[in-house]
Amino acid sequence: MSRLTQRAATPPAPVPVRELSVVSADGSRLHVELYGPEDAPAVVLSHGWTCNTRFWDAQIRDLAVDHRVVVYDQRGHGRSPAAGAGGYSTRALADDLEAVLKATLEPGRKAVLAGHSMGGMTIMAAGGRAAVREHGAAALLCSTGSSRLTAESLVLPLRAGALRTRMTTAVLGARAPLGPVNAMSRAILKYATMGRGSAPERVDACARIVHACPRGARVAWGHVLAELDLEARIRELRLPTAVIAGTDDRLTPPVHARAIEAALPQSLGLTELAGMGHMTPVEAPETVTAKLRELVALYVTVDSAGGTAEAVSEEEVA
Repeated sequence: MSRLTQRAATPPAPVPVRELSVVSADGSRLHVELYGPEDAPAVVLSHGWTCNTRFWDAQIRDLAVDHRVVVYDQRGHGRSPAAGAGGYSTRALADDLEAVLKATLEPGRKAVLAGHSMGGMTIMAAGGRAAVREHGAAALLCSTGSSRLTAESLVLPLRAGALRTRMTTAVLGARAPLGPVNAMSRAILKYATMGRGSAPERVDACARIVHACPRGARVAWGHVLAELDLEARIRELRLPTAVIAGTDDRLTPPVHARAIEAALPQSLGLTELAGMGHMTPVEAPETVTAKLRELVALYVTVDSAGGTAEAVSEEEVA
C-alpha cells in the first residue's frame, strides 16, 4: 500500500449557509463565507499569509453547530481577487477586516475576532478602528508577530545576524513558483511551518492550501511582512486578548508571542503549545477551538431577541 493511500482521507470542506462579496475601502473585493445559525454568538476568523478560508475548516466544523462563523479570503488569496498597485499593506489588512465586520454583523453586534499569522497581524493593525471597537468582544492571536519577522525567523539554519535577515527577506519575496504538491514539497513545508510530530494528513492539507496561493499575492504580501512594524498598533487593541504560539514555530518563534502578550492592554495570557509549529489551528485544532469557545462564553452573550452583545463582568458592573 502506498504512503498516499495510507494517509487519512481529508473530510469534505464545510458548506457555507451564505457567501457574499464585500467591497473594501479601496474598491478591492473580498470573498466572505458565513456558517452556522444567524442568531448564534459570532466568531470572525482571519487566515494567514498564503492561506485561505479552508485553513479554518476544523474550527468551522466544530463551531458552526452553535456559532455564527464568519471567514474571508484575504485580498489576493483564495477567491478574493488580487489588489491593484499599492493595494498590499497593513492599512489594507485593517481596511479589509473593517469592511467584513460592517458587512456581516449588525450594528452593535459583538464577536470574538481570531487571526492566525498574518490574520493576527490584521487584528493588530485594525485594533484602533471604529469597527473593531464596535464589534470586537475579545480576540485570539495565533502564531503571529508584530515586527522583526525576518530578524527573528528560524527557518534558515544560520546564526542570527545581518546575513540571515537578508536571506530570510529574500525568501519571503521570492518569485519562484512553489510547484506541485509532492513528497518533497510536503517535507519542505513541514520543516518550515509545522512541528515534527504533525500528522501526514494535516501536513498535506496545509501544503495544498499554501501551494494554491497565487504567486503575485504571495510575493506582494511577503514584501509587506518583511517590513512589518505593528508595535504601536498592539497598544490600540483594547480587547481582552489571548495569545497562542507553538514552541517549535520557526516562522514566528515564541519570542514574538511573548512580546505581544506583554504589550497588550488587556492580555488574557499566552498559551505555548509544546511541539507545535506555526500552523497551530491545523496542528492543534482542538486547543484553538476550545480557546475560541472559552472566549465566546466569557465575553459574548445572546440576548432574548437573538442578538449578541458583549458580556459584562461583575467587577465592571460594580
